[in-house]
Amino acid sequence: MNLHQFRYVREAVRRGLNLTEAARALHTSQPGVSKAILELEEELGIQIFQRHGKRLRRVTEPGAQVLASIERILQELDNLRRIGEEYSRQESGTLSIATTHTQARYTLPGPIAALRRRFPAVRVALHQGNPEQVARMLIDGAADIGLATESLEEHAELITLPCYDWQHVAVVPAGHPLAEGPPLTLEQLAAQPLVSYHPSFTGRRRIDQAFAQRRLAPDFVLEAIDADVIKTYVRLGLGVGLVAEMAMREDTDPAAAAAVTTAGAALPGALVARPVGHLFGRNLSRVAFRRGAYLRHFVYTFAELLSDRLTRALIERAVAGGGADYEL
Repeated sequence: MNLHQFRYVREAVRRGLNLTEAARALHTSQPGVSKAILELEEELGIQIFQRHGKRLRRVTEPGAQVLASIERILQELDNLRRIGEEYSRQESGTLSIATTHTQARYTLPGPIAALRRRFPAVRVALHQGNPEQVARMLIDGAADIGLATESLEEHAELITLPCYDWQHVAVVPAGHPLAEGPPLTLEQLAAQPLVSYHPSFTGRRRIDQAFAQRRLAPDFVLEAIDADVIKTYVRLGLGVGLVAEMAMREDTDPAAAAAVTTAGAALPGALVARPVGHLFGRNLSRVAFRRGAYLRHFVYTFAELLSDRLTRALIERAVAGGGADYEL
């Protein structure tokens, strides 16, 4: 048996048992993949896959155990490679980060800049996607660390740790009827056209759940994955924005937001953010690592820069299998 066979089996499963797709991903031929898998099955004396003709139908019971062993072997191989890279290039390498747009735009600039000051020879590869894509990049080994609010804790292959909590804010132009007054209510928001995130991003599920529990039908006139886009349309008067509070740090200049002309009109571009955590609750952004992965020293440093709740000792214990349920 050899590593090529292991990789072919793993890729076949990742590609939904489609050998043509697996071969394309591995830059080889479909007959070559099929032959390698058959040879491994013959050597092991079991069927890894149940077949219908030449097509793979499902993973057999012993095949599932073989697949679990293959995953461990290939992960340890990847760990060996990383160890070699780290000790041959102590202060250099690439930190691959998988994250969502909101985290990349508003949370990561400071920690990344601090990491680069500490490790000027370390390059940063920033991969953006939705939370499920972030999880998949970690599982596939394309990223060292992931940061998102949704989905990460739903994958057994990952270990996740709380990073920071945050709330949504309602964003309106200065002078809007909701720009001031008592705390906002769900009924007030439901009566307005709303501009917010796509349902798979940035805590949107909490927003939908809160309205549904009160049997309210909000009018989302525009959905986006980018808070800057949402704010642009709020400025144009399209509706009330619902965004993550960190997306407003650069916009909520109190003097500018409150300024009005003598005629009572809001100055162009001035936005007011009203906290709505009392309506939608607090959200928890989490960092994630592939379970059992070998992490280079600058990965630990970057995690510590993200949050003072994260320490190398905590991460090492978690990744090594010392538990998966960590709370703030």
